[in-house]
Amino acid sequence: MNVGCIPSKALLQSSHHFEVAEKEFTSHGIQTNGLKLDLKTMLGRKDKVVVDLTNGIEFLMKKNKINYIVGFGEITAPGEVTVKGDQKQILETENIMIATGSEVAPLPGIQIDEKLIVSSTGALNLPKVPKTMAVIGAGVIGLELGSVWRRLGSEVTVIEFLDVALPGMDAEISKAMGRTLKKQGMKLKLKTKVTGAKKSKANVTLTMEPRDGGKADTLKADVVLVAIGRRPFTDKLGLDKVGIKVDERGFIPVDEDYQTNVEGIYAVGDVIGGAMLAHKAEDEGSVCAEIISGQTGHIDYNLITGIVYTHPEVASVGKNEEQLKEAGIEYNVGKFPFSANSRARTNADAEGFVKILADKKTDAVLGCHIIGPQAGDLIQEIVVAMELSASAEDVARICHGHPGLSEAIKEAALGVGGRALHI
Repeated sequence: MNVGCIPSKALLQSSHHFEVAEKEFTSHGIQTNGLKLDLKTMLGRKDKVVVDLTNGIEFLMKKNKINYIVGFGEITAPGEVTVKGDQKQILETENIMIATGSEVAPLPGIQIDEKLIVSSTGALNLPKVPKTMAVIGAGVIGLELGSVWRRLGSEVTVIEFLDVALPGMDAEISKAMGRTLKKQGMKLKLKTKVTGAKKSKANVTLTMEPRDGGKADTLKADVVLVAIGRRPFTDKLGLDKVGIKVDERGFIPVDEDYQTNVEGIYAVGDVIGGAMLAHKAEDEGSVCAEIISGQTGHIDYNLITGIVYTHPEVASVGKNEEQLKEAGIEYNVGKFPFSANSRARTNADAEGFVKILADKKTDAVLGCHIIGPQAGDLIQEIVVAMELSASAEDVARICHGHPGLSEAIKEAALGVGGRALHI
């Protein structure tokens, strides 16, 4: 919340407003002569959003009579946590849940100083808009924060080792996003490896080479953002003192109840691997607490959504085409473009499409992938459908309000059976 999801989304929203005012308001009959950026105020708003939400959580802690202790915790013995804060405290407990999240994964040869070479944390607090920015990594974090600074005036180049932006997403979605980013003015250098960085007083010179071999090259940028992923944060937690095992990548293995190899010690979220997403971690924490209290809980990991808050947004749930092909599952595809959706057209926000995958024999929805306006919200309809084992036909027969973006979901579901109405 403090340095991840919330501040980045606040800046994404503010920078989107700025770009819309700068480039699109005129077409709506709104004159914006004298428009200018007040970065200090924008960053201040971001900070206020974070403070308000953290204060809200603290209030909920008190309301629900939960002891809330600020400090660094270390497991010093089974059933014992030592907290170092304003004063040292030793807490005795029957159960311990490790939910320490993750930290920025380092890139060998690239030293982050949070000034010229920054992590996602530093990229949230740049004192001025850099004239040029290089982003190492075309994943979610790199594209979201790269989008923020591009909108505010920076010339952004994204360097990615793999073949596409947003690797791991449905290939058609990844390719569409790549085209969109280029259209927006973002430069993409795919299949490229960063081999080093040389800092001067005012900028950084990156050395690069083609992934598959070829001539080396350089790129100079005022700011470099390292966004190659995250790793579990388990340093100095005392895991070794109580014999908690970690795998070769530092993740904590757990059983189906989220218990580690040590009885009474549990782990959830980024530290156990899988998708490093706040909503996944939140659900795991809730289920783990239920299990500890003697209840039952369950998470269907196939229904965990992946969302990218660029513009347009990207959202995904279930299997993509590549996974279905690899598993040998026969499927049908239904697609519908937002350019044929009346609400998207009236909003002048009609880029992208909805793609629904359904079992060829049973018509059960197997996955959904969206690039377009409000994709992160629209995808939830499909999550509910999949949770209830609905078919594409079931989704298609639901009456969707008109004019609404959700009609694109209905049309894509109709498209599974070759019956889309408006294309």
